[in-house]
Amino acid sequence: MILKRDSATFPSRADEKNCDRAPRATKSPLVKAKREAQKTCMDRDSTHSHTDDRDGKQAMWRGFRRTCPNCGEGTLFSGYLKVADHCAVCGQELHHHRADDGPAYLTILVVGHLMAPLIHIAFTRFRPDPLVLATIFTIGCVALSLYLLPRLKGLVVGIQWARRMHGFRDA
Repeated sequence: MILKRDSATFPSRADEKNCDRAPRATKSPLVKAKREAQKTCMDRDSTHSHTDDRDGKQAMWRGFRRTCPNCGEGTLFSGYLKVADHCAVCGQELHHHRADDGPAYLTILVVGHLMAPLIHIAFTRFRPDPLVLATIFTIGCVALSLYLLPRLKGLVVGIQWARRMHGFRDA
């Protein structure tokens, strides 16, 4: 027996990606309530047309430069890693961001992938004293991490702004 998917009863795969799962055809009141909640989720996600999407690449670049992802002129940070509550130029609220541990993870990833081959090359070609090698690369890793961390945090905030994540949904 082959079961066919009825498009009127079930949402398409594109609609399912933003909700937990497709509703099942059953008569249970609990399942009906869940189906209505998922339908509301699909309706809410389909209200944003793709024509008014924000430019993700530009927002990421502006965030990497530590400027407002909306206007590109105001500063994104009020301190080294403290994101400003709003842009001083355009007034865009920035306190909605949820960067959490993402920038630190990305910083470790980038620094590790850049420094590990350099350590290997330096050790095999030049054979410096291990203490000299450790000192040079410790300073290099710390300097590169301090340089990249606020820039990658700005990049993550720019991604969140462009994709309307968290409180950035309402302009």
